[in-house]
Amino acid sequence: MWPAQDYTRVTLESGEPLKHSLLLLKDPARLALDLTDVDLSSVQQGLEGKVAPNDPHVANMRVGRFKPDIVRVVLDLKTEVKPQIFTLPPIGNYGHRLVLDIHPLEPFDPILTLLKKTESDGQSPAKSQEGASLEERAADSNRKQQKSARERPAPAVNRLVTIVIDPGHGGEDPGARGRRGTYEKKVTLTIARKLKALIDAEPHMRALLTRDGDFFIPLDERVAKALRVKADLFVSIHADAVKKPQVRGSSVFALSERGATSKTAQLVAERENTADLIGGVSLEGKDRYVKMTLADLSLTAQISDSLKLGRAVLGELGGVNLLHKQNVEQAGFAVLKAPDIPSILIETAFISNPDEERRLNDTAYQEKVARAILRGIKGYVAKNPPLSRSTLAALP
Repeated sequence: MWPAQDYTRVTLESGEPLKHSLLLLKDPARLALDLTDVDLSSVQQGLEGKVAPNDPHVANMRVGRFKPDIVRVVLDLKTEVKPQIFTLPPIGNYGHRLVLDIHPLEPFDPILTLLKKTESDGQSPAKSQEGASLEERAADSNRKQQKSARERPAPAVNRLVTIVIDPGHGGEDPGARGRRGTYEKKVTLTIARKLKALIDAEPHMRALLTRDGDFFIPLDERVAKALRVKADLFVSIHADAVKKPQVRGSSVFALSERGATSKTAQLVAERENTADLIGGVSLEGKDRYVKMTLADLSLTAQISDSLKLGRAVLGELGGVNLLHKQNVEQAGFAVLKAPDIPSILIETAFISNPDEERRLNDTAYQEKVARAILRGIKGYVAKNPPLSRSTLAALP
């Protein structure tokens, strides 16, 4: 089980495909998952103690014999939900999986999260940092957008800059694993949280994490989150791995529409793009809005800005770690395809290198990496200030 504000995932793994049916029951709210021709004791042992006390959606789980050939799993719910259930074929270390995703009826709102952050900083939730209401700033944005398109933006940051930080992998997708047992998904989340704290401490910046816990997010949903909050920048955090333990160094990648700039970049992109196969994505859960946007819009300008951002960050990372590549490389990374949002993927170090694995677990080094990324972001924003618009944009 992988509980999170976004949704809770329940996964059952078996040597053979599981025959199943799902019922959504009310008064009280609960889910009944019926499994045909399975061993009751194995299901009981596998699910015992799996519900976390802080699970936002599931209060309790019970297993019993419903019919001679059917074992029923009952999940007592804390709120109304919208479940999705699907199967996944074997991949990697996983066998056949039956996946139940329990989404809240009201989707988790990242914009509300940013509003709450503003309020916790001692400001009225209806006020921006400069003191104007969101409505006033939206009106001001509309007036500015009506001016000549040739007018250049002010040579300084004059509004709140929204940066989406994407901790790679999560949940059933652990990412790479070091020889000492370090999981990439844990390292990326730790560094991402440190970077978010640093960004939030900046007077004109706010950060949003695509995930703030150990759960799986499909690649297109990571992009969709950035689009929903109309992010100014998108930064995906990773920790690379290869078979040779002596390979080391930090790298920064941007999107490419015309193939990878090197064999290494191609391999990294292929590896990162398999996340959906490992984590498991319901076809019903695919974000059609993102697919349509990516098909209709050119990414040329986005790639140009992404390379500028990448060079700024890579230059700063070179001060805290050896660089694996001296230039920003490019490949077809699915997570970097947000139109109009400069997007980069950072391989902070090689988790497969014993020395770098040790450093990735060191709090001081994690802080250095986060500060280097922040310096790169600030350097880019100083030279490429975002256009003025409302501090927080409405959902499309």
